[in-house]
Amino acid sequence: MVIFITGIGTDIGKSWATGWLANRLTAEGKSVITQKFIQTGNREMSEDIMLHRKIMGIPLQTPDLLHITCPVILSYPASPHFAAMLDKTEINVAEIDDASKALSSQYDVVLVEGAGGIMVPVSEDFLTIDYISERKLPTVLVTNGRLGSISDTLLALDAIAAREIPLYGVIYNPYFDSDPIIAADAREYIHRKVASRFPDALWLVME
Repeated sequence: MVIFITGIGTDIGKSWATGWLANRLTAEGKSVITQKFIQTGNREMSEDIMLHRKIMGIPLQTPDLLHITCPVILSYPASPHFAAMLDKTEINVAEIDDASKALSSQYDVVLVEGAGGIMVPVSEDFLTIDYISERKLPTVLVTNGRLGSISDTLLALDAIAAREIPLYGVIYNPYFDSDPIIAADAREYIHRKVASRFPDALWLVME
């Protein structure tokens, strides 16, 4: 099973959420590996994959060293389409598909962490949400309780519903709860909306 991990924007803790979910699924008895959709701002190795392994408490795995868990690495820390342009290359999504397929043959669950938010462009006319939608990947949306997160989350959920993407779950990351009053309201409001609109989706709060 391949599950895509996306978020309401960048720098909201998708990497931490991916590693955390990997541990949760492993505790349920599943064999789990993480994959990075596209890594920007690196050269030889994906820093997000290294963070996943740190959170999971395991060393880099053979698929990591063979770059199967992150076949596309771009040097500039920008959205994939722009980073690819700066590196004078094009992103081949077939490489990502092949990597996911190879990992799926070895593990029960492959968690694919996206790059940035759900609408981030992979190329000029191809967005992350297009990739998810075309493959009908069960998706986890990572959100938080900072000011503005309600609007960002509802927009992302609207986009997911409009593309008929199966919502596997929503992970709430409390790391950004700098204002406890705003965060508490955001958490409860988002939870209610997810429960009413996506009753089969998991609601998970990172601990």
